[in-house]
Amino acid sequence: MNRTDRIAALKQAAKERILILDGSWGVMIQRRELSEEDFLGERFKGHKGQMKGNNDILCLTRPDIIADLHDQYYAAGADISETNTFSATTIAQDDYHLDLQAVIDINREGAKIARAKADEWTLKEPHKPRFVAGSIGPLNKMLSMSSDVNDPGARLVTFDQVYQAYREQVAALYEGGVDLYLIETITDTLNCKAAIKAILDLEEEGQETLPIWISGTITDRSGRTLSGQTAEAFWNSVKHAKPFAVGFNCALGADLMRPHIAEMARVADCLVAAYPNAGLPNAMGQYDEQPHETSHELHEWAKDGIVNILGGCCGTTPDHIKHVADEVRDVAPRQIPDRPKALRLSGLEPFELA
Repeated sequence: MNRTDRIAALKQAAKERILILDGSWGVMIQRRELSEEDFLGERFKGHKGQMKGNNDILCLTRPDIIADLHDQYYAAGADISETNTFSATTIAQDDYHLDLQAVIDINREGAKIARAKADEWTLKEPHKPRFVAGSIGPLNKMLSMSSDVNDPGARLVTFDQVYQAYREQVAALYEGGVDLYLIETITDTLNCKAAIKAILDLEEEGQETLPIWISGTITDRSGRTLSGQTAEAFWNSVKHAKPFAVGFNCALGADLMRPHIAEMARVADCLVAAYPNAGLPNAMGQYDEQPHETSHELHEWAKDGIVNILGGCCGTTPDHIKHVADEVRDVAPRQIPDRPKALRLSGLEPFELA
């Protein structure tokens, strides 16, 4: 299938069933117990500073590992697998002293690796086509919050710098063959808006229009993103992008995330997606929630009609994803609500004027 046909197939599949996203990449890579040499590879031998921990660079130095992880998640029942490009921007990769060309290569090759595996599985199981989401993660610098407690106006980056970093990433992911963009783990809505603008501007310049999936993060029991917005306020801030899907991931386990997903399901006129952590981390930073526990929680969400896409974030594995896929296989997806027209705005809180 060409990309236009794949996008049509993705949208059709979303009408028929709850779609399944893959799970954690970090925990699976950690299990490989890779060395500094694995991360450096031949290309970066002699590179200054430590590269270990820069999981995105494995797209270039250990593509075999990345391909195998895509393979495991597709085999577990995932319809969609993310590219291994969560931190692949010039701003985030500056911590590892990587230049623009390396960042472009990470995104392009990460997309190509995922595309090849998705196409293999689609040929093997044509009744269940597989799709690739270009992972566009948060930055280590925020536009909405000061970098200096003594100076409320202090920022380490400008909007133009964030926009340019995301534009470079989006262009390379597109070239590599992704089917949709996933702006994920959003802590700062203004950073997210820069990513959205980068995507929309490239489309205006001739790129094929790809679906956009926007996934925020509720950071704690306050029910707000790190930049202070409630679920509905966050939706009001990003709905202008006309996303394919919106929702939340990371930070919380399924039990604590549920009310925020339910609220998004009430207000969003697009698909609602969720991929929680495997519970909260223990004292050692490990995730103890077992696959059957995660899948039971997410089955309840599906049964109650509040989700269209489910997957896993920190601590989840192919076994978690297999259990989730099995649990919701015969459950109908959420029906998108028909909300009356109104003026809906937001700051930290939503504002509606009928």
